[in-house]
Amino acid sequence: MRDLVVVGGGPCGYTAAIRAAQLGMQVSLVEKEKIGGACLNWGCIPTKTYYSNASTLRVLSRISELNVSLDGYRFDMAGAKQRKDNIVTHMSGGVTELLKANNVEVIKGTAVIAARTKIRIDSKIMDCRHLLIASGASPILLNMPGSNLPGVMTCRDILDLDSVPERLVIIGAGAIGIEFAYIFSTFGSRVIVLEGMPSIIPQLDQELGKRLAVYLKRQQIALHTGIWVHAIEQHENRLRISAKGSSGEMVAEADTVLIAAGMKPQIKGLGLEEVGVTVQDGAIAVNSRFQTSVEGIYAAGDVIGGFMLAHVAAEEGIAAVEGMAGMEHRVAYHAVPQCIFSFPEIASVGLTEEMARARRIQYSIGRCLYGVSGQALAMGEAEGQVKVIADPSGSILGVHIIGFHATELIQEAVLMVHRGMKIMEVGYTMHTHPTLGEVLKEAVLDAAGQAIHVRRKAKK
Repeated sequence: MRDLVVVGGGPCGYTAAIRAAQLGMQVSLVEKEKIGGACLNWGCIPTKTYYSNASTLRVLSRISELNVSLDGYRFDMAGAKQRKDNIVTHMSGGVTELLKANNVEVIKGTAVIAARTKIRIDSKIMDCRHLLIASGASPILLNMPGSNLPGVMTCRDILDLDSVPERLVIIGAGAIGIEFAYIFSTFGSRVIVLEGMPSIIPQLDQELGKRLAVYLKRQQIALHTGIWVHAIEQHENRLRISAKGSSGEMVAEADTVLIAAGMKPQIKGLGLEEVGVTVQDGAIAVNSRFQTSVEGIYAAGDVIGGFMLAHVAAEEGIAAVEGMAGMEHRVAYHAVPQCIFSFPEIASVGLTEEMARARRIQYSIGRCLYGVSGQALAMGEAEGQVKVIADPSGSILGVHIIGFHATELIQEAVLMVHRGMKIMEVGYTMHTHPTLGEVLKEAVLDAAGQAIHVRRKAKK
């Protein structure tokens, strides 16, 4: 009998398996596809590899600003795909080696829960003391005419393209849709984004969405919000997309359509209903210790809904197995960083302004533009802003960044929100000059009216 069987080899599953092994458990991990799950194989790592390609192309397109001349350059999509595949293979192999080094047994197969302490892997039954379901999520498929036509893709399918589509329509303007819009627009596609909500990246601070929309339009990405797609049809050698919004009907044509409507928990075929595991709103219901309604069966990561992010899934997996071992580990959901790798980058943690208003929390706002930073100017990356939300006591409740390296700057902000740091705790912490980190400090100080480099109206 194994102490723990983990179903799913993604960030939640493999992280949990390794942590459980460190705690002395005998662990088996079952994965039906590839170790690393969607994040490593079809999500985070492949898209960030393409993002690196796009960022290099962006630098090359404006290299004359740095007084550098080039005779010319070209982009090879097939070569970029091969590089992406090589990186994914390398990373997956690394995770496999980590599991092996920690004596985690890896079993390739499809797992179905047979009973509270039994798991069926294909035709084999395995006994276990604890079971952790970490089966992740899968792309949401839209139920509309034409959604299964050739050329209509999910975020997983589009990563296998070896040529750049001339025209690309993206349905959905959340993190996935916006990242692919930036990537393929930079690669050379004419991109149209269609979003049913009134604004792009609706889950984040609305000010970020408004600012990002301006920047994306400058990059010739066509954004249409408040519009719903109701059909896709084949028209000669192109796809015709029919949509309707408040301003009426719209028709767009494309070579490729990406459905980026988000992700949903992957619960199908696990045998949950047969053993009595409660499912709510399409996700496995768990308590604060990630226990399901059935004793001994736990669930964590995307399969329980909530924040469907790799770093959250990994943290939940660790918390779940530490709970099994009698340890206390509470996931800091109030301080979850959310990042979008567009240009400019988006990074956010903690309360948005809309959340603070909805919860009737009194707050002050601090802002600092990248343009006041000598480092940002030196790098030619002066467009961007840091926005800070603090309560009357000076506690930092949220930080929202749009600009160059936002996804790196957010790490310090996560610590601020996680620890409930006060404005002056950050204010009295020296930040290296010249760095972008100074912009974050100035925004924090501005929430208390004490920023040095932020212009405020003089008092009369």
